[in-house]
Amino acid sequence: MRTNDNRDDEVDRPVATARPFMSQPLSMHPDRFFSPDPAQRAIARRLFELTEPLPILSPHGHTDPVWFAGNEPFSNPSEVFIHPDHYVFRMLYSQGISLESLGIPRRDGTVPDVDPRAAWRLLADNYRLFRGTPSGLWLDYVFHFVFGIEKRLSADTADEYYDTIDAALKSDEYRPRSLFDRFNIEVLATTESPIDTLEHHRAIRDSGWTGRVITAFRPDPVVDPEFEGFADNIAVLGEMTGFDCGDYGQYLQALRSRRDFFRSAGATSSDHGHPTAATADLGPKEAEALFARILARARHGAVEPQDAELFRAHMLVVMAEMSLEDGLVMQIHPGSSRNHNRQLFDTHGRDMGADIPSRTDYVQALRPLLDRFGNERDLSVIVFTLDESGYSRELAPLAGHYPILKLGPPWWFHDSPEGMLRMRRATHETAGFYNLVGFNDDTRAFLSIPARHDMARRMDCVHLAELVASHRLDEDAAAELIVDLSYNFAKAAYKL
Repeated sequence: MRTNDNRDDEVDRPVATARPFMSQPLSMHPDRFFSPDPAQRAIARRLFELTEPLPILSPHGHTDPVWFAGNEPFSNPSEVFIHPDHYVFRMLYSQGISLESLGIPRRDGTVPDVDPRAAWRLLADNYRLFRGTPSGLWLDYVFHFVFGIEKRLSADTADEYYDTIDAALKSDEYRPRSLFDRFNIEVLATTESPIDTLEHHRAIRDSGWTGRVITAFRPDPVVDPEFEGFADNIAVLGEMTGFDCGDYGQYLQALRSRRDFFRSAGATSSDHGHPTAATADLGPKEAEALFARILARARHGAVEPQDAELFRAHMLVVMAEMSLEDGLVMQIHPGSSRNHNRQLFDTHGRDMGADIPSRTDYVQALRPLLDRFGNERDLSVIVFTLDESGYSRELAPLAGHYPILKLGPPWWFHDSPEGMLRMRRATHETAGFYNLVGFNDDTRAFLSIPARHDMARRMDCVHLAELVASHRLDEDAAAELIVDLSYNFAKAAYKL
């Protein structure tokens, strides 16, 4: 080891350089994600072939129904790839790139005066950040298979990319409904609040287009006392339904009314994004008093956190009761510390990529709900997690016992090749496969839907191929399972 400080001898030392990124072609290997082991890879290939003709079911997501109602062309590449996708701008923000510089609208509705091409160049200049990530794999899939691009995105190819995609988006073949058909989507569910008028869904139905776009009932704005504008939202709920929502009993009637309205618009599921999985089965008097106290404090100041948590917990049981009545499948998405970046929330609002996973208890948290409804045959509750430690310890055993419970697919930070494989390995031994619901993409980024389903199907093939190669599963059974995991489970679980 050299110990002197004289560095003159380093002057002419060559500096290691990487092969220029721009010189590389963009291609998607036909065996991507499959095992390097030849035997497992061959099995996975055979299984994947069975999935290729299957339509896509997207039973839970956050695409904008206005796209399909108006069927107007997307404005530009930045609007398609950057603005709706918090996976993308979250990574850029982590490296000090402001949302303003990307043209992301602020919370007050103002839109930064940013040239969309300049925002695109920022993405291209920093595309290395997405190397090896699911977002990078999804983007490359769309660039290659949807737009036919054969060069990697980089600073040097940014304008070529922009011009190619922009020209395509102006053609009829790239309008939202045409892409929906091209992607072979059978059903796509959006997610709306109870105080949404669903006018865009009505426009879709009235248009005569045969694509099936349905809504899902997301009651958080009117059941979570800590949701911004809670008291105002309750007032709007009353105005829309004609019920006096200052009264707890009429408030519940208003919720039933909106659930019926959503069902008439095609909804088959509800969705609940509470901070925890806590449930509570309060008596009528206790629930009435809690609601009155919360509403009074929401109108005149802050709600006590313990009251907010108890009310959310109670309303999960109430929503389960309503699901037993009207048949909506219930989805519970707990464990996200939402809007963790307070400054970003103040300037840009919710869903800006600042949601962080947190530890989540299910065994004790769900017990009041399960004590009441766990053995029902006509209620279906799909549980998701951001806390992977709960898969084998809590969720798989719960779903492997209670008739109402099913396990949702890896969600959000875990809808990755590794996350999908970890989930399958952690749950199939206890819950089996038939207590799963297949895959849902849970995305705002419409063009990434086929990429996400391609990845999920391939990773299911990887897992099944492992079981076949180790003689734990016959290949004919794996062939049935891959079709179930890719299509049948979601269709049944979401009543599609």
